[in-house]
Amino acid sequence: MQNADAAPFRTPRLDLVPLRPQDAEEMAAVLADPALHAFTGGAPDSPEALRARYERQAAGSPDPAVHWHNRIIRLRADGRAAGYVQATVSGDGAEIAWVVGTPWQGRGIATEAARALVAALRGQGVRTVTAHIHPAHLASAAVARAAGLAPTDEWQDGEIRWRLQAG
Repeated sequence: MQNADAAPFRTPRLDLVPLRPQDAEEMAAVLADPALHAFTGGAPDSPEALRARYERQAAGSPDPAVHWHNRIIRLRADGRAAGYVQATVSGDGAEIAWVVGTPWQGRGIATEAARALVAALRGQGVRTVTAHIHPAHLASAAVARAAGLAPTDEWQDGEIRWRLQAG
């Protein structure tokens, strides 16, 4: 029940490191802007709530057939957290998501992180990568497209399913 592949993913500017419960306070500040919930609902979590979630996530999936990649996006230049990427892998498919804190948006960080996550998953044999994106969330759609995903005609909970399928 461990996080799948605990090694960091690296890009030219970023380290995508496994999340740890002790990162909760820093991440609560990164994710504090209520605008980050405009398309997904909810509100920013407290450091205590994030710590509890991170403890569950760091323990790994209770289903041995499911593996979780939960990574904090850290800027290599200063080591600061800027957001996260995550994937739930089952068989040869994965569902992914990303969030970058408001102060770091518009710098290509989400795109760079999502591309790294998709490449790592593909390198581990994942053939199908899926993301769920609100139809009005143009920035997330741009990230998905840059990571190689394309919109489908499938919807789930008001979001469009985007997919990358290996040939």
